[in-house]
Amino acid sequence: MFRFIHTADWHLGQSFYGYDRDFEHGRFLEWLLAKLIERQPDALLIAGDVFDTVNPAATALRRFYEFLARVHTAMPSLQVVLTAGNHDAAARLEAPAELFQNLNITAVGTVARDAAGQVRYGKFLVPLRSVEGCVVAIAVAVPFLRPSDVPELPGANDAYLDGVREMYRQAAEAAREMRDGQFPGAALVALGHCHLQGGAESRDSERRLIIGGAEGLKPDIFPVEFAYVALGHLHKPQKFEGGRIQYSGSPIPLSFSELEYAHRVVEVELAATGISFTTHAIPKTAALVCVPTRSAPLAEVLRLLAEFPAAENLPADEWPFLEVRVLDDGPDPLRRLRIEQALAGKAARLASIKLALPEREAAVAFSQAEPSLADLASMDPLDLLCVAHRDRYATEPDDELLTAFREILATEGALA
Repeated sequence: MFRFIHTADWHLGQSFYGYDRDFEHGRFLEWLLAKLIERQPDALLIAGDVFDTVNPAATALRRFYEFLARVHTAMPSLQVVLTAGNHDAAARLEAPAELFQNLNITAVGTVARDAAGQVRYGKFLVPLRSVEGCVVAIAVAVPFLRPSDVPELPGANDAYLDGVREMYRQAAEAAREMRDGQFPGAALVALGHCHLQGGAESRDSERRLIIGGAEGLKPDIFPVEFAYVALGHLHKPQKFEGGRIQYSGSPIPLSFSELEYAHRVVEVELAATGISFTTHAIPKTAALVCVPTRSAPLAEVLRLLAEFPAAENLPADEWPFLEVRVLDDGPDPLRRLRIEQALAGKAARLASIKLALPEREAAVAFSQAEPSLADLASMDPLDLLCVAHRDRYATEPDDELLTAFREILATEGALA
């Protein structure tokens, strides 16, 4: 029997409308360490997007490395396998390879090639041992693949998708060769960071991997020899092929579109009788709340905000993040001020004010929402910036932003 826990999409260091999520991530990692000690799995698989940006803050780096050190101290035999996601700096993630080796950790961030330019698939293969020290599984740890990573296939219908399929095919073949030659009977387990067709996505926080949606892969891209495929990238927990392929989901909600998501890790048990799954719900530290759930006039919104508990009744790190949804009944320069005043002394963090047109006006706007290329060409870029800024932040762009944008336009004009 072999057991492991699958998690992904931590996004350590995320800035959420200017707010730091470090406290929430710290709580999650404390919970995860306690769960690992409780469940005593043989391995922990982290399928990409450990960090939110390629240049994470020092606090995020400290969280990550302190967690790994604490895990090793508490469970020296636990194997940790992690791969880079599209948000991670791939080379930086695997840079401490020699240190990681001493801590029973394997990080795979980049695709390695030999002198002839051929992919070294052996880099993706990580033998996994049971508590008895026997290799009972092989992890095929494939990081997020960029177009330059995949092999060029003459006559391919889609160079990227067909290249990714070929990468997994050859990685599986290399794993089979390792299994048959060194570890007969070992199960094959894959890690990946990608977007499967049919998967529910949160576009507010999941960066599109390839422009145009070409990253949509079919589940059959993973050979049937993989007993389990641990995926990252999509933040909503979801499974394919009866659970053989799963997204564990993110440990905390990363946008307001994710506030209803269940956050969990997946415990997988491989036994002679088959595979089984157990999910463990992650406690939520700070909620994301939309007030009201449907946009309402400002007077009603202010009344609802007044009902929030007083600040002293809840620790500040646990105050919910608010998206305030207001019907836009015309220009109101005092709207934000009145909302902020209503929240003064309340246990809440104002993250976003989202304006919505009344239904009749929204229908008209929607019918006109697809400008032609000619329409776009005739628009002033500065006007587009102002419209986008009002839509996103419900405020006008400040002078500093406008000045910087004008400088960009001037530079582009000089280069044209």
